[in-house]
Amino acid sequence: MFNSLPGLEGPVFDQFRRLQEEMDELFGQWAPPTGIRSLPRGSFPPVNVGASPDKLDVYLFLPGVDPRQLNISIQQSLLTVSGERRLTADEKANYYRQERFSGEFNRAITLPEDVTADGAEARYRDGVLQISVPRREQARPRQIQVR
Repeated sequence: MFNSLPGLEGPVFDQFRRLQEEMDELFGQWAPPTGIRSLPRGSFPPVNVGASPDKLDVYLFLPGVDPRQLNISIQQSLLTVSGERRLTADEKANYYRQERFSGEFNRAITLPEDVTADGAEARYRDGVLQISVPRREQARPRQIQVR
Protein backbone atom coordinates (compact mmCIF):
# COMPACT_ATOMS: atom_id res chain seq x y z
CA MET A 1 0.00 0.00 0.00
CA PHE A 2 2.54 2.61 1.08
CA ASN A 3 5.29 1.11 -1.05
CA SER A 4 3.49 1.85 -4.32
CA LEU A 5 2.89 5.57 -3.85
CA PRO A 6 5.66 7.76 -5.31
CA GLY A 7 7.01 10.59 -3.17
CA LEU A 8 6.09 8.99 0.13
CA GLU A 9 9.50 8.72 1.70
CA GLY A 10 10.96 9.60 5.05
CA PRO A 11 10.83 8.38 8.64
CA VAL A 12 7.08 8.79 9.07
CA PHE A 13 6.30 6.64 6.06
CA ASP A 14 8.98 4.15 7.13
CA GLN A 15 6.99 3.73 10.33
CA PHE A 16 3.78 3.24 8.34
CA ARG A 17 5.50 0.56 6.23
CA ARG A 18 6.74 -1.18 9.39
CA LEU A 19 3.24 -1.02 10.89
CA GLN A 20 1.75 -2.40 7.66
CA GLU A 21 4.23 -5.31 7.69
CA GLU A 22 3.44 -6.08 11.33
CA MET A 23 -0.31 -5.97 10.64
CA ASP A 24 0.18 -8.27 7.64
CA GLU A 25 2.14 -10.67 9.87
CA LEU A 26 -0.46 -10.53 12.61
CA PHE A 27 -3.66 -10.69 10.59
CA GLY A 28 -2.38 -12.14 7.32
CA GLN A 29 -2.76 -15.70 8.53
CA TRP A 30 -6.55 -15.27 8.67
CA ALA A 31 -6.86 -13.51 5.33
CA PRO A 32 -8.65 -15.46 2.60
CA PRO A 33 -6.56 -16.75 -0.32
CA THR A 34 -6.03 -14.11 -3.01
CA GLY A 35 -6.37 -16.35 -6.06
CA ILE A 36 -7.99 -19.52 -7.28
CA ARG A 37 -4.78 -21.51 -6.76
CA SER A 38 -3.73 -19.74 -3.57
CA LEU A 39 -3.41 -21.46 -0.23
CA PRO A 40 -4.24 -19.94 3.13
CA ARG A 41 -1.18 -18.50 4.85
CA GLY A 42 0.74 -21.20 6.70
CA SER A 43 -0.34 -24.03 4.37
CA PHE A 44 2.97 -25.42 3.26
CA PRO A 45 3.52 -27.66 1.48
CA PRO A 46 0.57 -27.84 -0.91
CA VAL A 47 -0.91 -31.35 -0.95
CA ASN A 48 -2.78 -33.56 -3.44
CA VAL A 49 -4.33 -36.86 -2.35
CA GLY A 50 -5.43 -39.56 -4.77
CA ALA A 51 -6.99 -42.96 -4.11
CA SER A 52 -7.21 -46.25 -5.95
CA PRO A 53 -8.68 -49.58 -4.81
CA ASP A 54 -5.20 -50.74 -3.70
CA LYS A 55 -3.60 -47.65 -2.20
CA LEU A 56 -3.72 -44.00 -1.31
CA ASP A 57 -1.16 -41.62 -2.85
CA VAL A 58 -0.27 -38.36 -1.12
CA TYR A 59 1.75 -35.80 -3.09
CA LEU A 60 3.47 -32.95 -1.25
CA PHE A 61 5.06 -30.20 -3.32
CA LEU A 62 8.39 -29.44 -1.63
CA PRO A 63 10.77 -27.64 -4.01
CA GLY A 64 13.99 -26.61 -2.35
CA VAL A 65 13.69 -29.10 0.51
CA ASP A 66 16.39 -31.66 1.27
CA PRO A 67 14.48 -35.00 1.35
CA ARG A 68 16.97 -36.42 3.88
CA GLN A 69 15.81 -33.80 6.38
CA LEU A 70 12.12 -34.78 6.18
CA ASN A 71 10.35 -36.48 9.07
CA ILE A 72 7.46 -38.65 7.86
CA SER A 73 5.28 -40.69 10.20
CA ILE A 74 1.91 -42.41 10.28
CA GLN A 75 0.17 -42.93 13.60
CA GLN A 76 -3.28 -44.48 13.51
CA SER A 77 -4.84 -42.63 10.56
CA LEU A 78 -2.76 -39.43 10.74
CA LEU A 79 0.08 -38.82 8.29
CA THR A 80 2.55 -36.17 9.49
CA VAL A 81 5.29 -34.61 7.37
CA SER A 82 7.65 -32.06 8.86
CA GLY A 83 10.92 -30.45 7.88
CA GLU A 84 12.48 -27.15 6.99
CA ARG A 85 12.81 -25.16 3.81
CA ARG A 86 15.70 -22.72 3.75
CA LEU A 87 15.73 -19.94 1.20
CA THR A 88 18.51 -17.42 0.94
CA ALA A 89 17.53 -13.79 0.61
CA ASP A 90 19.60 -10.81 -0.40
CA GLU A 91 19.95 -8.72 2.76
CA LYS A 92 20.42 -5.53 0.73
CA ALA A 93 17.27 -5.96 -1.37
CA ASN A 94 13.91 -4.43 -0.54
CA TYR A 95 11.23 -7.09 -0.97
CA TYR A 96 7.75 -5.78 -1.63
CA ARG A 97 6.19 -9.21 -1.71
CA GLN A 98 7.50 -12.62 -0.68
CA GLU A 99 5.28 -15.58 -1.47
CA ARG A 100 7.81 -18.41 -1.23
CA PHE A 101 7.67 -20.10 2.14
CA SER A 102 10.86 -20.32 4.18
CA GLY A 103 11.26 -21.95 7.58
CA GLU A 104 10.01 -24.99 9.48
CA PHE A 105 6.76 -26.67 8.43
CA ASN A 106 4.50 -29.41 9.71
CA ARG A 107 1.57 -30.84 7.73
CA ALA A 108 -0.87 -33.35 9.15
CA ILE A 109 -3.23 -35.21 6.82
CA THR A 110 -6.04 -37.43 8.05
CA LEU A 111 -6.08 -40.70 6.13
CA PRO A 112 -9.04 -43.05 5.67
CA GLU A 113 -9.26 -45.78 8.29
CA ASP A 114 -8.86 -48.56 5.73
CA VAL A 115 -5.15 -47.86 5.09
CA THR A 116 -2.21 -49.39 6.90
CA ALA A 117 1.24 -47.99 7.61
CA ASP A 118 2.73 -51.43 6.88
CA GLY A 119 4.22 -51.25 3.41
CA ALA A 120 4.00 -47.46 3.10
CA GLU A 121 6.65 -45.97 0.82
CA ALA A 122 7.98 -42.46 0.20
CA ARG A 123 9.75 -41.19 -2.92
CA TYR A 124 11.12 -37.72 -3.64
CA ARG A 125 11.72 -36.53 -7.18
CA ASP A 126 11.90 -33.09 -8.77
CA GLY A 127 10.60 -31.35 -5.66
CA VAL A 128 7.59 -33.66 -5.20
CA LEU A 129 7.31 -36.10 -2.30
CA GLN A 130 5.01 -39.04 -3.07
CA ILE A 131 3.85 -41.18 -0.16
CA SER A 132 2.01 -44.38 -1.09
CA VAL A 133 -0.01 -46.01 1.67
CA PRO A 134 -1.58 -49.42 0.94
CA ARG A 135 -5.17 -50.22 1.80
CA ARG A 136 -5.85 -53.14 4.14
CA GLU A 137 -6.52 -56.37 2.28
CA GLN A 138 -9.99 -56.77 3.83
CA ALA A 139 -10.91 -53.22 2.73
CA ARG A 140 -10.09 -53.80 -0.93
CA PRO A 141 -13.00 -54.42 -3.29
CA ARG A 142 -13.58 -58.03 -4.31
CA GLN A 143 -15.33 -59.34 -7.35
CA ILE A 144 -18.09 -61.78 -6.47
CA GLN A 145 -19.00 -64.40 -9.03
CA VAL A 146 -22.60 -65.39 -9.55
CA ARG A 147 -23.21 -69.15 -9.68
